[in-house]
Amino acid sequence: MLWTVTIACLLLAGLVFRQVFRREDAQEMAGEDAGLAILEFGRAFPEEAIREVIATTDGRTVFLRLHDGKAGCMHAHGHHYSCHRIEPGTVRVESAGPKRLAVKFANAAFEGGVFEFRDEREAAEVSLWLLGSFMPAVVGLGPEAAGRQI
Repeated sequence: MLWTVTIACLLLAGLVFRQVFRREDAQEMAGEDAGLAILEFGRAFPEEAIREVIATTDGRTVFLRLHDGKAGCMHAHGHHYSCHRIEPGTVRVESAGPKRLAVKFANAAFEGGVFEFRDEREAAEVSLWLLGSFMPAVVGLGPEAAGRQI
């Protein structure tokens, strides 16, 4: 009976350690992917300055915020990457859940899809990058018309 309990405890401890090391490896790989994304995107678009990088949970797609309000996207195809600079007005973004975005590009050369992020904040941040600083102008509304309803 003692041997059974000892073996069960050792197996349980092994599973716990395996899970801990798996999480650490995934976090290290995500960091490496972000660095690789910066290098590869910089090679494809050397004139663009990258301000921030957010990767999807699977690490196959990386979204980049660029210096001039544009966004970029890199998608892994095995050991090769396709880089895309997203111009304002060429993308459609819809929520596909709290941590997921459905993205459709007007340029058919780059594939869209449903992308899942680690948390809601990252998904919201990427959606803002993709949509740019879109702020529709309301004609005829100045400070004096602020209290009126239209």
